[in-house]
Amino acid sequence: MDTLEAMAMFVRVVERGSFSAVARELGTTQPTVSKQINALEKRLGGRLIARSTRQLSLTDEGTRYYKQCRDILAAVDNAEHSFQTGREAVAGPLRIASSVSFGRLQIAPRLQGFLERYPEVTVDLLLSDQNVDLVSEGMDVAIRIGELKDSSLIARQIGLTRRLLVAAPGYLERHGTPQAAEELSLHNCILFNLLADFDTWVFDAGQYHVQVKGNVRSNNSEAIRQMVLSGLGISLSPTWLYRRDLALGRVVQVLPDLTPSALPIHALLPANRRQSARVRAFVDYLAEGFNADPDLSN
Repeated sequence: MDTLEAMAMFVRVVERGSFSAVARELGTTQPTVSKQINALEKRLGGRLIARSTRQLSLTDEGTRYYKQCRDILAAVDNAEHSFQTGREAVAGPLRIASSVSFGRLQIAPRLQGFLERYPEVTVDLLLSDQNVDLVSEGMDVAIRIGELKDSSLIARQIGLTRRLLVAAPGYLERHGTPQAAEELSLHNCILFNLLADFDTWVFDAGQYHVQVKGNVRSNNSEAIRQMVLSGLGISLSPTWLYRRDLALGRVVQVLPDLTPSALPIHALLPANRRQSARVRAFVDYLAEGFNADPDLSN
């Protein structure tokens, strides 16, 4: 038994919470993973995982051993990286997490160029409007928009999401066009509820804070766009989502002299995992692309 290999498999089982999930990830079978963990337990002389029909949980010894394994594997990884710096190939699997709308419209279209540049990389793109746990889901990098809460993750800002106020012409014909920031509180505002203080809209570097309300909210930007197009109300949304709609007159920019606060775009990485060459290459590639886009540049 290769001890380091067994330790790495044990760490993945703990982080994924499933023998079968690790088997799929490694391209092997669940019995093979189980056999490896059993051999490791036999070598150590005690149980690491308390198995049940519903879930896996660590024994006290398993919890201590898991933390030690992570430190050992990180040290080995860092030692190899120090030796290989400048020579590490950009290759292998890359697991990326993003929100649905941003991933579909801003990340997926850029993957062709990335994979043409690095043809030995394979990408697994997970889209969810809930923040996934990078460690438990086995993700290499997550792209998130908005101010970050305190986190043990490594964060690098790679862009900004500029925003604007939009409404369909039909809504403005029925309800009037606001002429000042304060008038937004009199309108039906469609709210994106994944942001902190989502019902307070901030403009002109904090000069205006407007408390808004409406009869619908959503955690998905494209759903909000459809509501705006239907004439339901006014939205504070990403500029990149409405470029074509503005050009075709399907929506109108409201209060164009106001500048809504932009939202930072971060690449987040697990703190206990070395950044592989493929992760660094992907984050650099996105930062390069965003920097060339007026809607996303820092």
